[in-house]
Amino acid sequence: MTDAQSIAAVTLVCVATAMFSVYGLRPGRATSDFYVASRAVSPLRNASAIGGEYLSAASFLGIAGLVLAYGADMLWFGVGYTAGYLVLLAFVAAPLRRSGAYTVPDFAEARLESTRVRRLTALLVVLTGWLYLLPQLQGAGLTLRTVTAAPLWVGPVVVTGVVMITVASGGMRSVTFVQAFQYWLKLTALAVPVIFLLLAWRADGAPWPGADTPPRFREATTVSVQQAVRVRVDEPVTVTVSGSLDGQRLDDAQVRLRPGDHRIGEGATVYFPAGADVPHPVGQEPLNGNDWARPLSGTSHPVYGTYSLLIATLLGTMGLPHVIVRYYTNPDGAAARRTTWAVLWLLAAFYVLPPVYGALGRIYTPELLMTGRTDAAVLLLPTRLVGGTVGTLLGTLVTAGAFAAFLSTASGLTVSVAGVLSQELEHIRARITARLKRRATPIGRPRRANAMAEPREGRAYVLRLRLAGVAAALVPCALSLVVVRLPAADVVGLAFAVAASSFSPLLLLGIWWRGLTPQGAAAGLLVGGGAAIGAVAVTIAAQPSGGWPQAMLSRPAAWSVPLAFAVMIGTSMLTRRSIPPGTARALVRLHAPESLVLPHRPGSAAAAAQDEP
Repeated sequence: MTDAQSIAAVTLVCVATAMFSVYGLRPGRATSDFYVASRAVSPLRNASAIGGEYLSAASFLGIAGLVLAYGADMLWFGVGYTAGYLVLLAFVAAPLRRSGAYTVPDFAEARLESTRVRRLTALLVVLTGWLYLLPQLQGAGLTLRTVTAAPLWVGPVVVTGVVMITVASGGMRSVTFVQAFQYWLKLTALAVPVIFLLLAWRADGAPWPGADTPPRFREATTVSVQQAVRVRVDEPVTVTVSGSLDGQRLDDAQVRLRPGDHRIGEGATVYFPAGADVPHPVGQEPLNGNDWARPLSGTSHPVYGTYSLLIATLLGTMGLPHVIVRYYTNPDGAAARRTTWAVLWLLAAFYVLPPVYGALGRIYTPELLMTGRTDAAVLLLPTRLVGGTVGTLLGTLVTAGAFAAFLSTASGLTVSVAGVLSQELEHIRARITARLKRRATPIGRPRRANAMAEPREGRAYVLRLRLAGVAAALVPCALSLVVVRLPAADVVGLAFAVAASSFSPLLLLGIWWRGLTPQGAAAGLLVGGGAAIGAVAVTIAAQPSGGWPQAMLSRPAAWSVPLAFAVMIGTSMLTRRSIPPGTARALVRLHAPESLVLPHRPGSAAAAAQDEP
């Protein structure tokens, strides 16, 4: 695939995204349009939009890359991502829609009548959203680097620019149109090439990767090292090197690589003969075919890691801010349930495809195991396996789908984070204004009972919302250029763990247990969310290798989620006298059919909870 074709594919996706944003702009003038698309999105369109934003870089590129490297154990990612919506459907979807909130902090304040819990929830929403944005932006850099040799910073900058246009144009209404279109583009971009890939694999007669041998080059291969890497060689092999090897500058020199560690510099190329074992990055032992194909055998402490991953994906789905906000756009609770059923079918149709790319990548792109760029398998397979004009066209289609994955997820995350940022800034402004007015109010003059009952309408406020969208996109863009790179699915798994350890207890207990108190919620959020965020920070910064510390820090949900629930329940029982007085009314609003619940203005959920019957 030529650079011109790749650039054309990316440009076409970006232009289509901008056009859908403009289409959604026309009615997007009010706060309700920006936040929740006026609560008028149909179930099928909403399900398509959820699929569009949910199928991120981790789904489009990351799962295939992890299957390539670690085999059957990684199939749990797709299972957990999809099954998480069953939990969402059973326990959260309809009550959350009935809450009338714009954001998760709105729900927290309405249920617990506490501005402190609201502020803490808002902080966690922003941190989780930015953590989830990082792999989208880094995946964009990897994609453009792979198909055009562009610098890694180009992809994040392009995605950030398009996302800012999308979000600033019309908020949730524009994002909904964009993401619904991009789901079907991503499904097509994987489904069509996989037919040709399987046909080419059958014609080639290559065996399925199941032999009891380490990964090997099937044919003579030249490996381009785009980032410096330290690799371990287990069997001696003669290679031809251009570039830096073990600190020496070589120019098409034949070198005998002896068993041990070797450092290959950025930009170097290494020619391996057919049949040579693929070197592996230091600290990442390769799996032979049998271990690769057999569950619970490819990673350290696999039972713990598998269950921790399932807990994170099953419970983390309900806490992801860009997923939760989608249920506020449905007309009612019944539509929220129908949306979830449709999402299950759409995700199931998609997740059967990435594992096929991962398995074929094990055969035809084994050099990615050496460079650590396994996420690129989906991008390279069409031209590597099919070749010719057809392979070029299929590669262009896959590139377009990958960029759609980055744009759709980044758009949803940005609009949800922007909504929280703008709401909190408006609340701070309103509190300051209210205090100033109270000081200036003459004695005996009645004061307003609730100076910040709902978000303001009007052009000035919507402008602030759009500016918040710009800020919400710029911060993770800057972070993506400096943080250590990890596989996309791993980073997204960490974001799921943070969401499962913070928002999941808050939502489940807030919806189903009247005994939850503001002190209990705050303690659970701090302990559970803080523990998960700490594990994420250590994993990204220090990248611990091997043993229980690595397993527990890289997959923290198995201990951080029970810890959050225990702290939230225990503290609430110790402070049961602090149960908010409006708890009974809030629970009636969450669980009674819409026809039996008194209507309220679509403003802050806190105001709704405080309305008198």
